[in-house]
Amino acid sequence: MRVSTENAPLIPALLSIHDVMPETLDRVERILELCEAAGTPPVTLLVVPGRAWQPEDIDRLRTWQQAGHELAAHGWHHRIPHYGGVYHRLHSALLSRNVAEHLALSPEDVVALMTRSHAWFASHDLPAPSLYVPPAWALGRLPTGAFSRLPFARIEVLRGLIELPAGRLEALPLVGFEADTAWRAAVLGGWNRLQQRRARARRRPLRIGIHPDDPDLRLGQQLRELLRSPLDFRPYDRAVD
Repeated sequence: MRVSTENAPLIPALLSIHDVMPETLDRVERILELCEAAGTPPVTLLVVPGRAWQPEDIDRLRTWQQAGHELAAHGWHHRIPHYGGVYHRLHSALLSRNVAEHLALSPEDVVALMTRSHAWFASHDLPAPSLYVPPAWALGRLPTGAFSRLPFARIEVLRGLIELPAGRLEALPLVGFEADTAWRAAVLGGWNRLQQRRARARRRPLRIGIHPDDPDLRLGQQLRELLRSPLDFRPYDRAVD
C-alpha cells in the first residue's frame, strides 16, 4: 500500500509478471527486484506449466510464493501448434504473434488445457491457483456452461476479469510494455497513457502486465515511472472491493 501526499484517493492497481517459465526465471527475478526497489508489495506471477521444469526451478517458484508472491496459471505451452483460422492469424499479426494457444483449440480442448494447467500446481506441491490468464489474454471459445466446470475463481482477459462461476465480466483498464519495435512502442505507449487516464477518471483498478524483457525494451522507462507512481497495489481477489 502506498501513502499518498495528495488528498485524492490512490488509483487501485493489479500487478502481474507474465511468462514465468524455466528459461525466464532470471529475468523474472530482476523484475521482482525492480518492483521491490519501487516499493510495490508482492506481485502475481503467471506460471506456464507445460515447459521443461526442473526441481531447482520449482524450488525457486516455491521461494517466491513463500515470500508472498501469488502464483497463477498462464496457459500450458504458451506457444501455438498451428493457426486456428483467419481470426487467429489476424490476432497473431496484430497482437499475440505465436503465443495465443487457446485460439488454436476447440472449446472442449480449451477446458481440458485449463484444467490440466490448474492440476500441475498440486502435482508439484505448490498452492492451487485461483487466477487463470490465457496467453495474450485470449480466452478463445468455451462450451456452454464451461465456467461452472473450471477450477478457478477468476480469469483475466483483455477486457478485464471474469468472475467464476457466474461468468460476470468486470471491465478494467490494462497497460503493457512489450514493445520491441518503434511501431509497437508508439501504439502501446499511447494506449498506456489512455488506459491510465481511464483508470483515474473512472476510479477503476489499473492492470499492469509485465513481460520478462520489458525493462530492456522501448517502453522500459515508462514502466519504471509507472511503478514509482502513487498507486494502491492490491491482489487480484481484491480487485473490485
